[in-house]
Amino acid sequence: MGRTGLFDLERHFAFYRAYHSNPVNVLLHTFLVWPLIFTADVLLHFTPPLYNFPSGLNYHGFELNVGLVLTLIYAIFCVKLDKKAGSLAGLLLFLTRVGASVLASGLGFAKSWKLVLAVQAFCWPALLIGHGVFEKRIPGLADGFSEGFMEPYYVLLEFLQSAFGYEPYPGFNKSVKEKIEADIKSWKVIKNQKKLS
Repeated sequence: MGRTGLFDLERHFAFYRAYHSNPVNVLLHTFLVWPLIFTADVLLHFTPPLYNFPSGLNYHGFELNVGLVLTLIYAIFCVKLDKKAGSLAGLLLFLTRVGASVLASGLGFAKSWKLVLAVQAFCWPALLIGHGVFEKRIPGLADGFSEGFMEPYYVLLEFLQSAFGYEPYPGFNKSVKEKIEADIKSWKVIKNQKKLS
C-alpha cells in the first residue's frame, strides 16, 4: 500500500519519529515547529510580487509572491504523501499564510522582522535543547535536509496519530513502529561502538 522514493511516507515518517521519541522533545516540536512556519510566512509576505494582478484581486496571503508559491508546493507535496492528513496540512498552511499576511500588513516590515527574530530566537534553541538534552540525539535535519523541511507535516501527522489513532492506510503505524525501533537500535549500536573506540 505504501509508496517508494520521494513519496514514501512510511520511510520518511519513521526517520522523523526515530529522532523524536522522547516525550519532552515531541512536546517541544508539537508547540514550536508551526510558529517557525508562521514567522517565516510573516517575512515572506514582504517578498515582491511575481505577478501584479488587477486591483482588488490580491487578498491577504494570496498575493502571488515567493511565500504563496512555497505554500502551494508544500501543500501539494503533503497531499501527495497522504490525501487526508495532507489536505488538513494544506489547509493549515494556507490559514497560516493568511494569518501571517494579515499580521505582517498590520505591523509593517520594521516591527515584523523583530517579531520574527524573537520567535525564531526562542524556538530554534528550545528545539535544539529538546534534541540534545532530552532526545540525546542530533536533529534529523543534520542527516537529511528534506526530512527537516517536512517537519511541520510530520508534527501534524504525529498529533493525528496520538490524538485520534489516525493512520494513512491499514498497517502504516505498525510498519512505522518497526522501522523506528530498528533505526534507534542501529543508532545505539553505532553510538556504543564510538564510545568504545
